[in-house]
Amino acid sequence: MAHGAAFGAAFDGDADRAIFVSARGNVVNGDAVLLAAGRALKAAGRLPENTVVSTVMSNLGLEKALEAGGIRMVRTPVGDKYVLEEMVRLGAALGGEQSGHVIFREYSTTGDGMLTALRLFEIAHAAGVGLDELMSDMQVYPQLLVNIRVRQKQGLLEVPAVAEAIRHAEETFAGSGRVLVRFSGTEPLARVMVEGRNMEQVEVLSGNIANAIRHAVGE
Repeated sequence: MAHGAAFGAAFDGDADRAIFVSARGNVVNGDAVLLAAGRALKAAGRLPENTVVSTVMSNLGLEKALEAGGIRMVRTPVGDKYVLEEMVRLGAALGGEQSGHVIFREYSTTGDGMLTALRLFEIAHAAGVGLDELMSDMQVYPQLLVNIRVRQKQGLLEVPAVAEAIRHAEETFAGSGRVLVRFSGTEPLARVMVEGRNMEQVEVLSGNIANAIRHAVGE
């Protein structure tokens, strides 16, 4: 902003991920990139089956914004390898993660931060708008991730109190939110991700699920 730049880009250590900042100082993550790129590819007739692949961590706001534009979003487990596998299976041209790892399969089978930046800047230039305008209609739902240390990894849905807490959250949202409960693949942790329109509600529901897990299998 101090230099009057139209946007900024930041890359991770090996530059396979990119996150952006708009002229107004708003962070533009991988979800927003998938929205802009998905719309541009669809308009150009280069989005097979009008499908974009992302992971279970992508915000519900992305899914709804894509849906409004006639684009289907398919979710995979967390990890770019799962995204690519599903892209190949579906013949999809675009996929990625909220963290900024985006795959344009027309050009590459892995994430490339510089390619992502160039494609995003090209899309903004062709549209004649900034990054803020490209994402203006995407409502980002409040999302909360809670980690609970566990003494054992057992089927959480088999624990009545946990299953009931999850069911209650899903019924409360009635389609306007999401609940994801899974174990970490590398640590003795259960991860509870809840997102919805209201942060206070998200905090309460995620807390209920986390407490049920903590009482059942927590350390």
